[in-house]
Amino acid sequence: MIHQDTIVALATPSGAGAIAVIRLSGSDAIKIADSCFQSVTAKKSLSKQKTHTIHLGHIIDDSKTIDEVLVSVFINPNSYTGEDVVEISCHGSNYIQQEIIQLFLRNGCRMATAGEFTLRAFLNGKLDLSQAEAVADLISSDNEASHQIAMQQMRGGFSSEIAKLREELLNFASLIELELDFAEEDVEFADRTQFKALIERITFVLKRLIDSFAVGNVIKNGIPVAIVGEPNVGKSTLLNALLNEERAIVSEIAGTTRDTIEDEISIGGIGFRFIDTAGIRDTKDVVESIGIKKTFEKIDQAQVVIYLFDSTQFEALESQFIVELEKIKNKYPQKPLIVIANKIDQIDDTQIAIMQNDIPEIQLLSAKTGFGVEQLTNKLLNLINTGALRNNETIITNSRHYDSLLKAFEEIQKVKYGLDTNLSGDLMAIDIRQALYYFGEITGEITNDDLLGNIFANFCIGK
Repeated sequence: MIHQDTIVALATPSGAGAIAVIRLSGSDAIKIADSCFQSVTAKKSLSKQKTHTIHLGHIIDDSKTIDEVLVSVFINPNSYTGEDVVEISCHGSNYIQQEIIQLFLRNGCRMATAGEFTLRAFLNGKLDLSQAEAVADLISSDNEASHQIAMQQMRGGFSSEIAKLREELLNFASLIELELDFAEEDVEFADRTQFKALIERITFVLKRLIDSFAVGNVIKNGIPVAIVGEPNVGKSTLLNALLNEERAIVSEIAGTTRDTIEDEISIGGIGFRFIDTAGIRDTKDVVESIGIKKTFEKIDQAQVVIYLFDSTQFEALESQFIVELEKIKNKYPQKPLIVIANKIDQIDDTQIAIMQNDIPEIQLLSAKTGFGVEQLTNKLLNLINTGALRNNETIITNSRHYDSLLKAFEEIQKVKYGLDTNLSGDLMAIDIRQALYYFGEITGEITNDDLLGNIFANFCIGK
C-alpha cells in the first residue's frame, strides 16, 4: 500500500474559529501550495525554503486573494507523515476554509480519508501500529489518566517492551531453526536453560500486560457509577454536588427524576460517569415503572453501585431499606456497593448511631451541604487499582492488542510445554513462529489492508 498522490484536509475542528489549519501531504504538497501562495517577500518560492520554516503571505486564486496566511513547510523525511508536508494557518471562517481546500483540490490534491495522515506516517516508518493507534486515543482522551496512558503508548513504551521480547524470541527461534538444518548431527545451538528463562520472562510480562487491560479499559472509557435509591432521597442533589453544578432537576415531589441522567467528571485524574436513575420502589405508575426497569438496566451496565437512602426515613423504613440492599447484593454480588445515608444534617447523633450499628458499612452524607462528598470521591478512587498508573507501568487499553496478547500467551504456553516435555525442535518452532506472528500483529510488523482499514477508519479527518 504505497500512496503517491497528495492529500489535503482540515486539521483543526470544523466550524468557525479564530484560525484554522489546512494540511497537505505528498510528493507534490510543496509544489501545489507554492502555486497558490504569494509571499509578502518578493519572488519567494516555497520549494526553495528550508524545512521547518514559516512564511507569511496570501493564498491567491488567479487574481483573487482568498486570505492572508502563515505557511509552514516540512520537507521529507522530517515531517509527521515522512512525506513533504505543508500546513496553512488561515483565518477560521468556514468560507475561507472551503475556498482554500477547493483551490487545492482543483490544483491536484485529493481529500484525505479518515486517519490517512497517520496511516502514511505508519507506512513510512515514522510510527509503528500501536503508536499510530495511540494518536487516536490521545485525541479522544478527556481525563489525566487516559491522556497519560495514550502519551506513554505514543512515545513507544508499549511497543519497545513488545519489540524487545519479540527480538529475543526471534533470536532463539533462529537457533532452533539452525538446529533443524543440522538434525542429522545431533547438535544443540539454542541453550535450553536460557530459553526456559526467556519463556518465563515473556510469560510474566504477557500476564502483567493482559491483567492491566481491566484497569486500562475503565480508565479509557470511564467508570460507570449507578446512583440508586427510592424517589426523593437526594440522588439528583448528590449528582449536582459531585458535578458541582445544577444538571439534574431537583424538587420535593417524589418521582421527579423520570429518566436516567448521565454526566462525567474527573476524580483524581480518573473519569467517572454517574448515572442518576429513577429509583426502585414498587409502583403502579406506568411511566415510573419504565424508569424502574431502566434503573436495573443501568445497574447491569455500571461497574459501581451507590445505594442512597433518606436518613430521616430510616427509623420508619429500615426493614424496606435492608430488603432493597439485599436485593441489589444478591442480584449483583460482584459489583462494589456503596451504601449512603443522605440528609444527615436533618437528624441527631442518636439516630446516626442507630444507623451505623444496623448497617456497619454505611457512609454519612449531606448532598445539600456537601458534607461527606469528598469522602465519597476518595472511596470511589480506592475502588480503582491505579497502582500501575502511578508507577508508570505499561497499561493496555486497546482491545485489538488485548486479543493479540492473549493469543501470543497461548502460544508461549505451548512452547513452555514443549520445553518441559522435550518436544522436538521442528514442532516447537511452529509454536514459536505463531507467537512471533501475534507479537508482530501488535506493532504492525505483520499486517494487512483490511486491518489497517478498520483501525484508521476510527480516526478523525485531518489526522
